[in-house]
Amino acid sequence: MTSQRQSALDRLTANAPFLARLAELNPGDVTRFLADGTDAALAQIDSPAVDDNIMAALRHWRGQVALLLALGDLSGEHDVAATTRHLSDFADAACDAALAAAFAERVPDEEPRGLSVIALGKLGSHELNYSSDIDPILIFDPETLPRRARDDPDEAAVRIARRMVEILSARTAEGHVLRVDLRLRPHPEVTPIVLPVNAAISYYESQALAWEQAAFIRSRASAGDRALGQHFLGAIQPFIWRRSLDFRQLKEIGAMSDRIRDHFSQGQALGPGYDLKRGRGGIREIEFFAQVHQLIYGGREPALRAPATVDALAALASAGRIDSDVAARLADHYALLRRIEHRLQMVEDQQTHSLPVQTAALDGVARLDGLADGAALLALLEPVVADVGSCYDRLVAERAAPSGALPRDEDELAPQLAAAGFDPPAAALRTIAEWRGGKLRALRSSAAVEALETVLPELVRALGAAPDPDAALTRFDKLVAGLPSAVNFFHLLAANPALARIATRILSLAPTLADALAVRVDLIEGLIDAHAFDAPATRDALFVEWAPGLAGLDYEQLLDRVRDRVGERRFAYGVQLIAGSTDPLDVARGYADLAEAALQLLADATVAEFRAAHGVVPDSELVILALGRLGGCALTHASDLDLIYLFTGDHLADSDGARPLGASTYYNRLAQRVTAALSVPTAAGKLYDVDTRLRPQGAQGPLVVTLDSFERYQREEAWTWEHMALLRARPVYGSDEARTEVERIIGEVLARPRDPNSVGRDAAEMRAKMAAHKPPKGPLDVKGGPGGLVDLEFAMQFVQLTRGQGHDPHLGTALTVLVEAGLAPRTIPQAHDLLTRMLVMLRLTAPDGEPATAAARRLVAEACGQSDWTQLLAAHDAARQEVGNWWASIRPDDMEKEREK
Repeated sequence: MTSQRQSALDRLTANAPFLARLAELNPGDVTRFLADGTDAALAQIDSPAVDDNIMAALRHWRGQVALLLALGDLSGEHDVAATTRHLSDFADAACDAALAAAFAERVPDEEPRGLSVIALGKLGSHELNYSSDIDPILIFDPETLPRRARDDPDEAAVRIARRMVEILSARTAEGHVLRVDLRLRPHPEVTPIVLPVNAAISYYESQALAWEQAAFIRSRASAGDRALGQHFLGAIQPFIWRRSLDFRQLKEIGAMSDRIRDHFSQGQALGPGYDLKRGRGGIREIEFFAQVHQLIYGGREPALRAPATVDALAALASAGRIDSDVAARLADHYALLRRIEHRLQMVEDQQTHSLPVQTAALDGVARLDGLADGAALLALLEPVVADVGSCYDRLVAERAAPSGALPRDEDELAPQLAAAGFDPPAAALRTIAEWRGGKLRALRSSAAVEALETVLPELVRALGAAPDPDAALTRFDKLVAGLPSAVNFFHLLAANPALARIATRILSLAPTLADALAVRVDLIEGLIDAHAFDAPATRDALFVEWAPGLAGLDYEQLLDRVRDRVGERRFAYGVQLIAGSTDPLDVARGYADLAEAALQLLADATVAEFRAAHGVVPDSELVILALGRLGGCALTHASDLDLIYLFTGDHLADSDGARPLGASTYYNRLAQRVTAALSVPTAAGKLYDVDTRLRPQGAQGPLVVTLDSFERYQREEAWTWEHMALLRARPVYGSDEARTEVERIIGEVLARPRDPNSVGRDAAEMRAKMAAHKPPKGPLDVKGGPGGLVDLEFAMQFVQLTRGQGHDPHLGTALTVLVEAGLAPRTIPQAHDLLTRMLVMLRLTAPDGEPATAAARRLVAEACGQSDWTQLLAAHDAARQEVGNWWASIRPDDMEKEREK
């Protein structure tokens, strides 16, 4: 290690005049470095006192730090990440010292507060260069900033900020500390150098530009009043990380790189004079590569919001947003490019990024890095620059709009439309002419028309490939007609051509999803996320995913946010079905987990709100029991939620809040609010319909009863059909202890001996009433028709109650138990799976029982494992025959005939 340190010192002395001068001025630091290493030497440096000598002291300190960090870098004791972290920490401390000195000069008896340094760029991400500017935004709080008695707060803040900048930037005989560039603040040509915090928040919430959004990816409160800075950054998080993407902004951000390439054209090609920062394949392109992906996905995935470039690449790879090999290569390339950039800046403390043009100077930089000459340095950089440039070019190509605009002349356009699938093309010609003419409100601006022309070629191809192109075009036209502006929607489709094809498939095959998209067109943005086609998430996974975005919201905001999240996920699950990427049985389970997650979150929030007003009932809690398809963990896209509300403890107790209530009143009102939280439409739309008619005594009984009352009712008063419903009951809300108690009650009620004849007669009577009240909608009513899912469940429930086996709310699990016990035909599980898959698919493709289109029939058949619609109908008939036979075998009249034999 000693030889490496000496080699670093020798190379520094021979090739970096600025650092060589610092070595002469600080021999003690050099001696400690050679003997003990970089970190030990750094530990011996004292930060300067805030006094009248602050300017000279800071400059001397900076010289010591620059020397030792250069030696640590050249010797290999620090890698690039450690070096830039140390430089950033020094800059933070220097800003704090300069700000403290500025306050001390103006208000000597006050502690520095009320003014914050918001670091952007490389300082914001702890990646500062040796000779980089720092690019802060300065904000102040007029209410807390110390000032002289007659000072205007704005004027006092400007004076303190100006003095801080002078202490850091003024060049004296000892040099400077940091160059401070304040031009990243809003409208720098007219605004003061330090901004009131509320005015800054207002600007970024309403007026900020695309490049400013990208700049704040790498931002932090780095010095001064950090609490103030963190408050400011917290307030503008929705501006930085937008869930609703603006692809015009992404285009602008990408165009920044193109402008840089054009403006610095002399430094684009690798060779002497190459610009390591702005050249093709340089540092900026790696940073933009990471930032564009962060802007696309970071609004929905907080884990991707890492400020540092290498950390961001790793996070993007971990989340599956970019290829892991690309991330690893770019991280290595970034470290090499930054290392050589540091070598350039070590030579004379210049803020340069370009390789020297002169051969001797280029050789000197190479030797400083330990290479033989400039040719070796260029050879080292050549594959790196080529790879970075290639990765960035692919990113630009992916984000670029399709080329090949459609002609405006109808004689030229008609054959193209016919070739795309609109044959005859008359209707499509008319609709496109209306779009171009601004007939629709969403297409009356020049920006909207420009966006339309950008996406139109891909849109025509996608719509023309639909099973019924004219019908798909009509639905798309209706969708656009409902938008206040189509600009961002068209830019979204242009930037992601696959979305145009998905949107067309939705419009052609799934009326339920098409209706949802017409209400919330931003739902389609969630499909950009590759994880939108992952297996449906579990309830616990949803909690983890949603938690960061729900923290700190008030009750009304939470209601809206949960509706947004559920709507997005439910839409994505529906698209998975339309895309044929996921088994309908898995999606049914996903729908149930989604509903349960929403119920848990909203019930928790409602309980907390209610307790704030009325306190708690001692030794008591709300318990929610799910029945029906939610109880069985198999919902469809539009299923309602069958719930029973219960509470533990003494019904005569009172709550202990400022406005106490008796327990029964307390829980009835609380349950009403939970139902409202789940079902009442808000600005974000509707969530779920809630059906509570399965509670004790049905709609005539109280909404909530105690566990004791529930147990007594189930033992003494409940009808057979209520116990049949109880076979799919599952507690979904409440403590573990309360859930266990509910499960005990249900288990004991279901396990009691029963007369098969009595149960059979009751079941048959109930089924007949259901058929009379709600007759089948048609031959494809797979739920209510003869041999459908209702008959299957009635047959199951008869066997479960009379034989005391298979008491599991999940139908598939219960059927397996019954088959293995010889209590159900071996063909019934397959029949159940087929009918359930059909139910899930038909709820999307033919939600009102209308005949499915030919294309939808193919889709449903494939989702059910059949080659075509004819095969599906044959399998469907066979399954219903099996179910019908099983149900018929246990009806009372058939059992009586069997006994007579």
